[in-house]
Amino acid sequence: MTYVQNPVPSKKRKWPWIAGGAVALTLIGCIGAIGSGDDSGSIGAAASTAADAAAEAGAAPAKTTAKPATEKAADKTPGIGDAVRDGKFQFTVGKVKCGVGKVGSSYLNTKAQGQFCLIDVTVENIGKQAQAFLDSVQKAYDAKEVEYSVDSSAAIYANDDQQVLFEEINPGNSVKGRLVFDIPKGTELTALELHDSMFSGGVTVSLR
Repeated sequence: MTYVQNPVPSKKRKWPWIAGGAVALTLIGCIGAIGSGDDSGSIGAAASTAADAAAEAGAAPAKTTAKPATEKAADKTPGIGDAVRDGKFQFTVGKVKCGVGKVGSSYLNTKAQGQFCLIDVTVENIGKQAQAFLDSVQKAYDAKEVEYSVDSSAAIYANDDQQVLFEEINPGNSVKGRLVFDIPKGTELTALELHDSMFSGGVTVSLR
């Protein structure tokens, strides 16, 4: 007798149904969130995050445009010819002459240790009381920020008989004089610091 074996029924694949059920549940949740009017919920946040990620992935890297070297910030330090103020005085720096070996006349003079730098300055009293201008409290600097003091003795010869820098200046009046600095040969002064007194903060003028 011959036995015919019945074919074994194939097992049905369950994973498509499981996946489909998960998708359906997700859609139902989305529809429920929309229906309830919750625009700021986790779905919106997730969608926004996904959109941002996609945008970042597809966006080209931002380019930064460097400013040309010619667009550097302008130096605001006042210079020769500019009126500047410190305390009760207004100063205007005029001519600057360096490389001078001696100052004075043929009979009365003094020689520089290095070189004299002569700086013309006009001083106006903008205060309400008379005040003397003292050259000894004025300072000069080179490019390395080395500080130089005025040679008051040489200034006596450099200003001839007009010793205006040692007189009191009444309010509204102005005087002209010459500051003298004895500095090493080859040195260039780049800035002048002017004071109305030894206790003032001072104001800087560029000599370049």
